[in-house]
Amino acid sequence: MQMPLAVSEVDAETSPYSPLRVAQSSAHDPELAAQYLASQLLNPYLEGVLFFCSAEYDLPALAAALEAHLGGVKLCGCTTAGELGVDGYSRGSIVAVGFDSRAFALDYRLIHELDRFTLLDAQRITDQLMDHCVRSGVAPLKGHTFAMTLLDGLSACEEQVLLTLTSVLAGIPHFGGSAGDDNRLTGTHVYGEGAFHDQAAVVLMVNTELDFEVLSTHHLRPRAEKLVVTAADRERRRVFELNAEPAALEYARLVGCPVEALTPEVFARHPLAVKLHDKTYVRAIQGVNPDLSLNFYCAVETGIVMTAMQGTDLLADLGREIDTIAERLGPAECILGCDCFLRRLELEQDGLQAAAKAFYRRQRILGFNTYGEHCSGLHLNQTFSGVFIGQSRRGH
Repeated sequence: MQMPLAVSEVDAETSPYSPLRVAQSSAHDPELAAQYLASQLLNPYLEGVLFFCSAEYDLPALAAALEAHLGGVKLCGCTTAGELGVDGYSRGSIVAVGFDSRAFALDYRLIHELDRFTLLDAQRITDQLMDHCVRSGVAPLKGHTFAMTLLDGLSACEEQVLLTLTSVLAGIPHFGGSAGDDNRLTGTHVYGEGAFHDQAAVVLMVNTELDFEVLSTHHLRPRAEKLVVTAADRERRRVFELNAEPAALEYARLVGCPVEALTPEVFARHPLAVKLHDKTYVRAIQGVNPDLSLNFYCAVETGIVMTAMQGTDLLADLGREIDTIAERLGPAECILGCDCFLRRLELEQDGLQAAAKAFYRRQRILGFNTYGEHCSGLHLNQTFSGVFIGQSRRGH
């Protein structure tokens, strides 16, 4: 059973039945984009729609258009730092995935105030989502359900929210991503309840009869060099000193370039990571401040030791991860992916855009480029995190 991947304005295919239906529009006019998505996705069995859109859109106008054309459908999504669509890597577009009620039950809740999200809030939301999945009767809850989170990528609240949420998910596999804004770092948004929101998050729960597996991988390997965080502001994710020197100066020395040359492309090429329980977790740099401190996308604190990392073959690493899962589950119906925007920058620097587009299309990857990834309650950087959804029924 094949998903009709090429349901964009430029290339369309039909399929008698697919549990997932995908549409992508590059129309800049929100009304035209929403109208096109509705024309491709609306059907009597549509359970809900998940979308990822460029921050270049007039978001209030897009929200109004989506409400006008898809207002009767459970609809959630976020802004991106690039889209993963029917032709692989894209920009300036909106990608939407429609879930068929014969194979999926899903529901979502919007968290309005991330800094006030409590354990009681998490329990209430999780109970409501689980109840919907149970009442839908698509598949048993245990072993057939995963959760996805979308968060404001500039909120600096991911760690707190994810830790709180994971404590009540009762072992339900979880992944997600932090919303982007095309690398402008001025405003990221999630969509729910008919509008775009900042300082907010979406929790989506999906129950399905299909095989699936949550995954997270990165292609980075440790180097010998270490940097100790000797002064930091954890709340603001800002590091003032590395090895007792101004952070930007010490990092620039490590990578061999002047401070003035530190750009997102350099950060993508020369990441730092912390080691926990024999695993390395990247702490990606967001930018340099006038006082020579560094802002990070993940939590950092005084006393941690960061290891310099170097990249291997990004596409080969992801391909191996996908092949390993496919050996267990068979071919993918699709892979919903949250792919760090720094990985995209690295591929672009290496001139691998065409190879990446072909690879993502071939692997049936749909999703967005993020300002951070989520997996099993952790906030990550410079990873690909997602869910592999197979074509066969779970347990068969």
